[in-house]
Amino acid sequence: MSDDLDLAEALRAAVGDFVRRVRPMEVMPPGQLAALGHLGREGALSIADLARREGVRHQSMTRTISLLAAQDLVTLSPDGLDRRQVVVVITEAGTARLAEARRRRAAAIAEALRRLTPEERDVATKIPEILRKITP
Repeated sequence: MSDDLDLAEALRAAVGDFVRRVRPMEVMPPGQLAALGHLGREGALSIADLARREGVRHQSMTRTISLLAAQDLVTLSPDGLDRRQVVVVITEAGTARLAEARRRRAAAIAEALRRLTPEERDVATKIPEILRKITP
């Protein structure tokens, strides 16, 4: 069991370091980028749904969505079923900004991958699938 805990801690630390090194390449704050990511993957969502997905308060997500709307990256409209709810939709500009952020991160990671040996690259190809399997 201790070996599992040691491995878990090593993975936690390595993934944390990786995320901290990639984060400065972001073109916008992480919370805004995360909201755009949900909208890009899942389509229109309410502010409450976005807040739940990100584990933040409704008020915090409202502020994030307001900032995105001010940049014309999302639009807001009343929900067709519950007029008290607001539905958030990603715009073409939002989709483009999200794609650009993803391209920048991928390019930086691709550059770093070039430093790996062929054996390390073989191992690296398995990492995404493994991480998906162990994600709680």
